[in-house]
Amino acid sequence: MTPDLPRVSAESLTGGAPIVVLAPHPDDESLGCGALLAHAFDNHGAHVICMTDGGGSHPGSTDWPAGRLAAMRWQELSHAIVRLGGMPTDMTWLGHPDGWLGLQDADRIVADIVAVCRDRGVQHLFAPAPEDHQEDHRTTACIAQRVALAMPDLTLFSYPVWSRWDDPDLLDHVAERHPVALESAAWRARKILAIAAHRTQRGLVVDDDPTGFRLPQAFIDAFATEPEIFWRAA
Repeated sequence: MTPDLPRVSAESLTGGAPIVVLAPHPDDESLGCGALLAHAFDNHGAHVICMTDGGGSHPGSTDWPAGRLAAMRWQELSHAIVRLGGMPTDMTWLGHPDGWLGLQDADRIVADIVAVCRDRGVQHLFAPAPEDHQEDHRTTACIAQRVALAMPDLTLFSYPVWSRWDDPDLLDHVAERHPVALESAAWRARKILAIAAHRTQRGLVVDDDPTGFRLPQAFIDAFATEPEIFWRAA
């Protein structure tokens, strides 16, 4: 997974201003942008907008129905943000159902995200790559594009999660976007702690759904230790 890409500084990615990260689910912010968020929290500030409640990861569980699981995932995201150096108030929880395809709500969601960006003086917005195959990731990427159209001075960056893991040709597909890499070593300890906060996704909470979602350990290790990848969205 380690790409041979130009290295950039975290400050060049934030633009010396607060940033907003759109996370399709609780954990994407830590996996894809944990190091960048840790830098931003130490300096100009950051805000995470979580699009869905994550309650659909273990549909076979009776002990953890979607509502209870969503509440736990909210708590996990709060802990992850604190471990990265932020505060629970550095998060907006939109709470759409896991598996949401919410383009019918897009106008309102775009307006809410625009308001957050304007209130915080955001210059750079980070959203999952449209090349990610998971539907919530792709929907979030579409909404981010609309936010960028509504804010012509905003720069939109993509960060890959699942496409980085399961598409060996990803960097060829986005070569014209000139992807760059952020070395995570300076913030690695905090990023590892943030990923570890998402215990439900690591198979440490729900024990009555053997077919439920669980992040592969190799996936966790790769995202915890390798550089983060970004490119300017089209």
